Formats: sequence, structure tokens, C-alpha cells
Amino acid sequence: MKTIKTYLKTEFKIISILSMLSAFSIILLMVRMKLTQSYYYLFLVWNLFLAGIPYLLSSYLSTLHKPNTFYVFAVSFAWLLFLPNAPYIITDLFHLQYSNQHLIWLDTLVIAAFAITGMLLFFKSVVSMETIFKTNFNNRIINYSKPILFILVGFGVYLGRFLRFNSWEIINKPISIFETIFEITLNPSIHQSAWLFTVVFGLFLWVGYIVFKQFTTIKA
Repeated sequence: MKTIKTYLKTEFKIISILSMLSAFSIILLMVRMKLTQSYYYLFLVWNLFLAGIPYLLSSYLSTLHKPNTFYVFAVSFAWLLFLPNAPYIITDLFHLQYSNQHLIWLDTLVIAAFAITGMLLFFKSVVSMETIFKTNFNNRIINYSKPILFILVGFGVYLGRFLRFNSWEIINKPISIFETIFEITLNPSIHQSAWLFTVVFGLFLWVGYIVFKQFTTIKA
């Protein structure tokens, strides 16, 4: 694994890009706030912060030299809990239904900028975790588990968008969350919309991940 100094050096380009995208997204939001005199979309900044947590966790693990297996799994569990926050921002496009039609184009650009940043954070974080696990564990298991990961993320986004659960509520509302998960899992015929969203969104993320990896491996 890399040291923190080496990691920052090798990842300087992607860190710079993500920083610039984050800054651009916030600037667009500020323009929107100035024109509309409304703070309605300010929650996007919080959502972007949450989207950055899994990226920071995966980056941290990447700097550890021969990490303890239990420690890797513990951090990975926290990573998985926060991971749906990154692609979740795409669903903030739902808020366009409340936009002023005169400036709906600006609202679309604001949300899209945050969503693109969140998706890049998501894909880069998953790539980092894939590298970490392939370095320390069985490659075949990792390859088979990736589709499951994207389905889990899709389900996490569903829980957040439609049922309004937050990542940290696994601590203060664990019973409520697990009861909901069991209900949806054990009664799929009753919760068809949940399964439809989970599978389609998970497939969307999987395809996006494949495309992202292909582009990042192309050399000029």
C-alpha cells in the first residue's frame, strides 16, 4: 500500500479534478441562490459532503501498509454504509418538479454538477476498494461480489430517497431499519417498486462503473 505522501502524489490529478468539480458545483449553487434569493438547494452541499466520506475512507485504507484484516473489514463496513450517499445525489433531480420554470435550466445544471461529482467520487472509491481487496484477498471472490455491491448500493439509495433513512441511523434506529429491510426482502411481491428501483439503479451503477474503468485505463 502507499504512504499518505505517495498517495497524494500519485492521486494528485484526480484529487484536483474532484476539488475543482466540487468548487464549480458550489459556485453554480451560489449563482442560483443569488438569482432566486432562495437557499432551497443548499442541502446539496451536505449531500456532497456525505458523498465524499466513502472516498476518504477508501483513500485512507489505500495508505495502510499490510493492514489488519479485521480493521480492513471494519472500515469497509463503514464505507459501505456511506457509499449510497455518493450516487444518491442523482435522485435529487426529483426536486426539479418544484423549480421555477423560468430557471429550471439552472436548477438542472446545479443538481447535475453535484451529481456528476458524486458519481466520480463513487466510482473512484469503488476502484480503490477493489484494488485493496484484490491485494489482500481472493480475486475471484471480489469479481463475483461486485454485482452484489451495486445492488446493495441501489437498495441503500432506495432506503434514503423513498423511505428517508440516513446512513447514521444504523446506530440510533437499527431496529426500524432492519425491520424495513426484512419486510422488503421477505415480501418482494408487495414491494415490487423497491425491487425494480434497486435492480435498475444497481445495473445503472454497474454499467457506469465498467465505462469509468475503461476510460481511466485509456492512455493518451
